[in-house]
Amino acid sequence: MRIDGRLDGHIVQGHVDQTAVCTKVEELDGSWKFYFEYDPGPKNITVDKGSISVNGVSLTVVDSEPNMFSVAIIPYTYDITNFGDFKKGSVVNLEFDIIGKYVARLLEQHFEARK
Repeated sequence: MRIDGRLDGHIVQGHVDQTAVCTKVEELDGSWKFYFEYDPGPKNITVDKGSISVNGVSLTVVDSEPNMFSVAIIPYTYDITNFGDFKKGSVVNLEFDIIGKYVARLLEQHFEARK
């Protein structure tokens, strides 16, 4: 992206923060909902409608819990990515939202400094 360009979409850096396990796949009238569990940690944060990268695919989180999230996949994404290969038990790579990681880091530093 050019420095004078419009910021649109998710910010993905291409890093792998950790892996997750697919716990469920639901077919929903031509689309799919995938559920994943991961190890929670202070920088491993998902929020409803926030971003997450699964195997390099930047997506919007549908449901978010402390160690689980789901994403909805449309037919185009299903066809051009490896989501068609995922099933219960599949292990995937995750990259958590970079803004969430920065906020968590700043809060951590703030509270450490107050001790």
